[in-house]
Amino acid sequence: MFLLIVRKDSAPECLSTPSCPIPNTVVPIRTSVCVVLTALLAGIASAKAQDADLTSGGNVDLPEISVTANLVETPLSQVGSAVTIITGEEIREQQIKFVSEALRQVPGVAVNRTGPVGQFTQVRIRGSEGNQTKVFIDGVEVNDPAAGSEFDFAQLLADDIERIEVLRGPQSALYGSDAVGGVINIIIRRGEGQVRTAARVEGGAFGTIDGNASVSGGTDRYRFIASASGFQTEGISAASTRLGNTEKDSYSNATVFAKGGYSLTDTLDLSAVVRYTANRTDLDSEMFYPKYGHTGPVDSLQDVKGEQFFTRAQARLVLLDGHWEQIAGFAYTDQNRAYRDLDPRMVTSSYDGERSRLDYQSNLFFTTPSLLDASHTLTFAVERDEDRAISKSIWSSFDETIGTTGFVGQYQARFFKDLSITGSVRHDDNDVFKDATTYRATAAYVIAPSGTKLRGSYGTGVKNPTLFELYGFTNNYRGNPDLKPEAAEGWDAGFDQPLFGWGTLDFTYFNQRITDLITGSGQTSINLPGTSKIDGVELGVSVTPMANLTVRASYTYTDGEDANGDTLVRRPKNIASLDVNYVFLDNKAQLNIGVDYNGEQKDWVYNADYSERYTINLKDYTLVNIAGSYKINDNLQFYGRLENILDQKYYEVWGYGTLGFGGYAGVRLTF
Repeated sequence: MFLLIVRKDSAPECLSTPSCPIPNTVVPIRTSVCVVLTALLAGIASAKAQDADLTSGGNVDLPEISVTANLVETPLSQVGSAVTIITGEEIREQQIKFVSEALRQVPGVAVNRTGPVGQFTQVRIRGSEGNQTKVFIDGVEVNDPAAGSEFDFAQLLADDIERIEVLRGPQSALYGSDAVGGVINIIIRRGEGQVRTAARVEGGAFGTIDGNASVSGGTDRYRFIASASGFQTEGISAASTRLGNTEKDSYSNATVFAKGGYSLTDTLDLSAVVRYTANRTDLDSEMFYPKYGHTGPVDSLQDVKGEQFFTRAQARLVLLDGHWEQIAGFAYTDQNRAYRDLDPRMVTSSYDGERSRLDYQSNLFFTTPSLLDASHTLTFAVERDEDRAISKSIWSSFDETIGTTGFVGQYQARFFKDLSITGSVRHDDNDVFKDATTYRATAAYVIAPSGTKLRGSYGTGVKNPTLFELYGFTNNYRGNPDLKPEAAEGWDAGFDQPLFGWGTLDFTYFNQRITDLITGSGQTSINLPGTSKIDGVELGVSVTPMANLTVRASYTYTDGEDANGDTLVRRPKNIASLDVNYVFLDNKAQLNIGVDYNGEQKDWVYNADYSERYTINLKDYTLVNIAGSYKINDNLQFYGRLENILDQKYYEVWGYGTLGFGGYAGVRLTF
């Protein structure tokens, strides 16, 4: 269940625009007097302060908000969980084209792509597996029931993103199965103000061309945005040229989306969003390399064609002068993939994952000034999920459905403006597995003189076996219907420290344990006896040491072992990033330098008949990118970037090729 809550400290656009109820709505940090007035009317400040702001005509700074951590909009100063926010502005500064590239800069996050652009891309949080991260786009859960209940980030372009929130640690108490490592919430911008049309086109290395066009606008009563993006590249060989492979593997992506809303009255708001992506990716197959004594990729005439369809509609009713809110919504996703041999042309296997969700959430806001000077939020939610996976192949086929009904309760309170606590519990009634109850508690305390925020959290998680793990069948895999859900618990502690008004520093220690971990064994999957242990530290810093210069950096150390004491694969112990952005020439020009470091890690390889697997080491690598832009006027901007300027040769997954040095240039128009 994932809903944006209109509460008494929401910005005014939330109360008047239907897209705001979708949980991925952005609350601007600077807003107009009418925004402040609406928030004040909900009880954030006194009536006297309301009058002063109404007549002043000035702008007011509002605290940065998280819409992911507590199911309701919460100022970051009151959030006890570890959460990182990437803004759309930061993404555009670096000219990032895929969301997965932006996530490489988040503490605690590891990204692995099986080859060049367009190939299968996994994201892991705090050492958890890729399918232990729950992903939302505009309030729609997009984990694919037919792809191991995992979201493939290969298809997610970064155009029109407003912000990304990464919530770390077990979150099943709020979000149910799959949220063992954390939650990634991708928020697309909404329409507002005068009708605005924007377009861009660029081209560059590896036969790449991509572009985007959008139109948006809105008033106090309605808002809308529609956008279309395209990306195409000749690419390089998915199987590494270092293994003797030379055939280029191309990739194409076409994405369209629209969202909007209408406020029928001051208390009733309707909104909807729809997103569609069609893609095609050339693939290479696996073979046994006698030279290396294990499997690896090799050139082949294969590809995969896929489609993704995501939609959500919801209604929001606000009663009791904003103190009681009710939200009801329906979401549906359909993701399908067809794998083909191209000589002769035939479909060898296809997978179709469908998910439907019906949810309701009720939020009650009240204060007790005479009792601990406290504000309170009570939340109750219920949701019904139906997950369906359809698999057809030359080996076998299956069509299976699992339904789950979840009940969520949460209490959130703030005392004396310094101490904030939350407690949540969830009970999942599952049609196949044993019912599960999960819980979570957080606390945050702000030391007023220094602005230091101390925070900590503890939570439990659950990860149900995927439909493919239960019923899947291929030439080298057999499903195991006796699998049990994985169970997890984790805690973290840390602080966020303002740095003399010109930056912030955050530090977190985390500790997670997973039992009944599902892992491959021979040609099937089993629950690994014992407990897998993961712990580490996360460090982030953002500073503005001088006007127009911003420096952001992050570092993560992760130590993860399964119950046998073996190092977890594709989880490097050390990950670091650096981003430096400088604006000059009267804000017309911009220069950005980005550095991503990925430490040594292990990966799986198999013997000739896939009956055994073992690990090998992958070397560390450093990627350096430079991006720049120049604005001719308010309507025209030229930009360009150089990627992997060190021309690093590396593996993210053993044997799969990665892009070398490349340059790109483009133009952006706005009307």
